[in-house]
Amino acid sequence: MADTTAASDAGVLPPEPARGDDVPIPGVPTVLQTLRRLDSGPRGLTEAEAEERQGRHGANVLPTHGEASWPRVLIRSLRDPFTAVLLGLGLVSAAVASWGTACVILLLVAVSCALRTSGEYRAGRSMAGLRGLVATTATVLRRTDEDAPPDAREIPVDELVPGDVIRLGPGDLVPADVRLLRSQGLTVHQAALTGESAPVPKAAADTAGAATGGVFDQPELCFQGSGVASGSATAVVVETGARTRFAAAHGRGGVRREASAFDRSVHGISWILIRFMLLTPPLVLMANATLRDRGLETLPFSVAVAVGLTPEMLPVIVTICLARGASLLARAHGVIVKRLPALHDLGAVDVLCLDKTGTLTQDRPVLDRALGPDGQDDPEVLHWAAVNAWWTLQLADLPAPDALDEALLDAVHEDDLTSCDGVAVLPFDPVRRLATAVVRTPGRLGTHTLVVKGAVEAVLERCALTAEERDKLLALAATHADDGLRVLAVALAERPARTRDHVPADERGLTFRGLVTLKDALAPTAAEALKALADRGVTVKILTGDHPGTAARACRDLGIAVPPDGVLTADCIERLDDGDLAATASRTTVFARCTPEDKARIATALRAGGHTVGYLGDGVNDLPALRAADVGIAPREAVAVARDSADVVLAEKDLTAIGHSIAAGRHAGGNIATYLRITLSSNLGNVIAMLAAGLLLPYLPMLPAQVLAQNLCFDAAQLAFAHDRPHPAVLRRPTVLRPRDLLRFIIGFGALNAIADLATFGVLAFALYGPDGLDDEAVFHSGWFTENLITQALVMLLLRAGRHTAEARGPGPIGWAAGALTAVGLLLPFTPLGSLLGLTPLPAVYYLLLGGVLVLYAAGLTAVRSRAERHLTDPG
Repeated sequence: MADTTAASDAGVLPPEPARGDDVPIPGVPTVLQTLRRLDSGPRGLTEAEAEERQGRHGANVLPTHGEASWPRVLIRSLRDPFTAVLLGLGLVSAAVASWGTACVILLLVAVSCALRTSGEYRAGRSMAGLRGLVATTATVLRRTDEDAPPDAREIPVDELVPGDVIRLGPGDLVPADVRLLRSQGLTVHQAALTGESAPVPKAAADTAGAATGGVFDQPELCFQGSGVASGSATAVVVETGARTRFAAAHGRGGVRREASAFDRSVHGISWILIRFMLLTPPLVLMANATLRDRGLETLPFSVAVAVGLTPEMLPVIVTICLARGASLLARAHGVIVKRLPALHDLGAVDVLCLDKTGTLTQDRPVLDRALGPDGQDDPEVLHWAAVNAWWTLQLADLPAPDALDEALLDAVHEDDLTSCDGVAVLPFDPVRRLATAVVRTPGRLGTHTLVVKGAVEAVLERCALTAEERDKLLALAATHADDGLRVLAVALAERPARTRDHVPADERGLTFRGLVTLKDALAPTAAEALKALADRGVTVKILTGDHPGTAARACRDLGIAVPPDGVLTADCIERLDDGDLAATASRTTVFARCTPEDKARIATALRAGGHTVGYLGDGVNDLPALRAADVGIAPREAVAVARDSADVVLAEKDLTAIGHSIAAGRHAGGNIATYLRITLSSNLGNVIAMLAAGLLLPYLPMLPAQVLAQNLCFDAAQLAFAHDRPHPAVLRRPTVLRPRDLLRFIIGFGALNAIADLATFGVLAFALYGPDGLDDEAVFHSGWFTENLITQALVMLLLRAGRHTAEARGPGPIGWAAGALTAVGLLLPFTPLGSLLGLTPLPAVYYLLLGGVLVLYAAGLTAVRSRAERHLTDPG
């Protein structure tokens, strides 16, 4: 028995060229050559042969990416930069015997990692459930022994082997790479492989020799991942499992992806914090050793200051915000966020790339117009086109009309279809590219009417027309085709009634009757969803394998402005280098005739241009782009490898769900950004004040235990950020964490906070006790402790996300948390716990003076906020 692996070596499936252009490729073997190389025949394999080949080639399954175990997900969560920073500080705290600080930090790290691991592990389990939503059986011809007749049976797809003969019908998924043996009116959807939305005609052509076009253009080959749109066929399996084209594309999807927007932001902010934290302890130590002759005894205080500068709660806040958003999306909209940081990236998206088919359109045509030979509307043309579709469906015994015929039948009344009696039919043939119905019109005895419908060129060459008339009609059809419409031609012929069969030779000397134009049916929610995305600052780019006119027309029908230079085709993309493509992609709306490599290049170019890119795809041809984008999005019905590669999985291929996902991402991102700017600016102000106080005072400005207690109080209050609802203005722009903008913000507001602290020093020194007031260490510590907590509460209220945070929206989580923080600052010095921390009650007059300082601080904070806030999360 011949080794079936020789089939691919011998050229059963020629290697795919780099692009789908007309490039010569090795010839496709004939049916006889293919069967000989596979050691098979039209009757299929015997059970013994199939079992032997199953053992040799393995199951017909794709290479799987093993699901990450719970421990592996946990270890992956520890690689977060903020977590590493906190662990480093925890180790330093333990080294200087600051056990309370070390325990608190380790507890925060543990909570954050547990929350993140749980969320991502649940998303992985949900994805495992989605993998079962695929076809699992195929109709195969098998024999019990060599002499037994073939028996058609349903077997699991994974039991198919090279050499098996299978049958395909409408709605079937092609379960392996096959070579057609026989076919009738076969068309297949290859969108999952090529991105081409229209069904592709296939035929069991039996010609050897050189071929042109890409491997997916070969009419005698069908590939795993495609689906039968119409017709039927018998085919022999030539490749299974990891050797299919589908599996090859699956392997390309495993390339390591670049850092996403969230990863880049986190790393940038982490390095800012690391620099501050590495700089702060040495400064404190050197200043105290030089000016106050205090050396190593200030080391615990220095570590406490460094910890105070760090947003300890950031991993917890980030994880809770993202986990809550992901949970809400899953419950309310059926959206699975597989990687929690991807939800933040969704909120940062300002460019969304997608294919039009199934997203902007419904992957089915609808009637546009019926035109007479003069180009004017003519309802009779539609009547005859529908009659052809109806009787072709009835007399050819087809299970269902194809998409174009179904659109024609939906556009006419049923009485129009039965006004003529069907006599005979010549079904659609991919070679003839037309179909003919022979009908008898009541009252016209002895005469039959041939109604011919099909491709414009094929119909016109069979009509009795002059060359000038034919050219004029071809130009008219081309005009509509360039406008993104599908065009069918209709012709009639009167023939004497007869009993013998009609043949294709009868399709001559026809009378041209007119054209029927069809357009893609728009998705019902697309227009509204696009408007919502535009309102949120998201620009939509169409990346499609379709004709540029088809894509541009769908955009215009949906209200997407497409300027004259807003359409770019694959041949133009190929001529641009990466720099030029980045500049061109920003101003281009439609990219047509795109290959998978083109889509990935465009996504990469947009990212290089400073955009955060989301990509919605559902086919194997989308894998490179899904990996190249910041956020890969796939619908639940996408091919399994696309779902596995995506970061976010939608219940349906619906832009509305993406809009909800972006809103959830911006909600979470807005809260994270608010937490960062409030915490870092407040902490920086405290550090500056502590450094200044350390140089002015004969004692430490705050005891390490007091610093830790203050941090714990502020950290507990900051948990409210995870539950806050940002102002609606936050949802109208991408929430990008830009380290430089954040640094400018925290320096400005940190300086303002330090000024408030220094003013508090003045109140303590001169207003209460005169020039020697600062000599009372307990009074100073208590006064500053109270002022710090109240100013932090004030910052939480005034710097919430949104420009108009003072609107009457109720206290909300932030209001209640700020109130609790203020209460702790005012009451803790009066409690036994306050005494243990070294705090003491303050005179009533201090609180009146402190109120004046806080009023001035709030006024300055409000004045500076409106100017600084536009730099935060600004997409530009």
